[in-house]
Amino acid sequence: MAADDFEAVAAKAGGTVASFEVEKLSLGERLQRFLHNYPTAAPLFVLLLAILAFYVIVGEKFLAPFNLSLVLQQVTIIGIIGVAQTLVVLTAGIDLSVGAIMVLCSVVMGRTAIEMGMPSFIAIGLGFMVGALCGAINGFLITRLRLPPFITTLGTWSIFFAINLWYSQSETIRSQDIAEQASLLQFMGISFEIMGARFTLGTITLILLFIGMWYALNHTPWGRHVYATGDDPQAAQLAGIDTNKVLLSVYIVAGIICALAAWTLIGRVGSVSPQAGQTANLDSITAVVIGGTSLFGGRGAIFGTLIGALVVGIFQNGLALAGVDVLWQQFAIGLLIILAVATDQWIRRV
Repeated sequence: MAADDFEAVAAKAGGTVASFEVEKLSLGERLQRFLHNYPTAAPLFVLLLAILAFYVIVGEKFLAPFNLSLVLQQVTIIGIIGVAQTLVVLTAGIDLSVGAIMVLCSVVMGRTAIEMGMPSFIAIGLGFMVGALCGAINGFLITRLRLPPFITTLGTWSIFFAINLWYSQSETIRSQDIAEQASLLQFMGISFEIMGARFTLGTITLILLFIGMWYALNHTPWGRHVYATGDDPQAAQLAGIDTNKVLLSVYIVAGIICALAAWTLIGRVGSVSPQAGQTANLDSITAVVIGGTSLFGGRGAIFGTLIGALVVGIFQNGLALAGVDVLWQQFAIGLLIILAVATDQWIRRV
């Protein structure tokens, strides 16, 4: 009886079968999906296009090894701070205090070594501890008190900057004093030449940092948890990921990287100034956004930030060599930021 019923129902069923035809996509949709899968493709294209354009406009001096290495030196601080900012942005947050943390750490390193007479390696270690503590404060406020990252780090930026001015007494430590009493603080500024290009140990540190962080984000459970937390925190929690622990670790690591940037900053400028790094916050966000990391979290590549920093450096250097006023250099960078965010919004529609 059951077999007869089955045959009767089968006879009435339609003859339509499942279709497995490949979806036809337009050129724009293909480009959209390509950029979604490879977020660094767009900034890399912009970088190569900018290099070609400025070579045509400025001439061979733009591609001179010394000039290109100069660009790399100029973006070293932005690049290191950009790594810290990238980690936070990947978790769908933002850190407006990275610049203040960097300067505070540099002041701690300088004053403990020069004013208090501590050995340089201890002063540097204290600077890294301060960076980790500042990051932990940000992480605690965001994970435990459930405060929005933007408001939290805006507040801590003011707090850290005020502490910086109080502790430093708004005084600059001269490069001559550092060279005489704590030369290790200027270690990152040691330079050498290769085929006409000048590099510093700070630049080498920048490259090694990007390689190390690329490995951490792509080949360790911690890195996968960072992406998962930024993409969908609820789904990450259901998968057994302690998102609060991940967020706290991200902000602590970001603080430590800011301390590394502080050490590099001392090596680059030679002195310690409580007024340094005033634009570091916005510069780091600029590098991250132009580098293709989504401000909504969960998507992006660490090397995209390096490319983004280089794009900014190439534009500033090329426009300066072309005799363009600084005003229009800032205009060009602002336009790049808007285009990068608009592209990110378009890519997210996939």
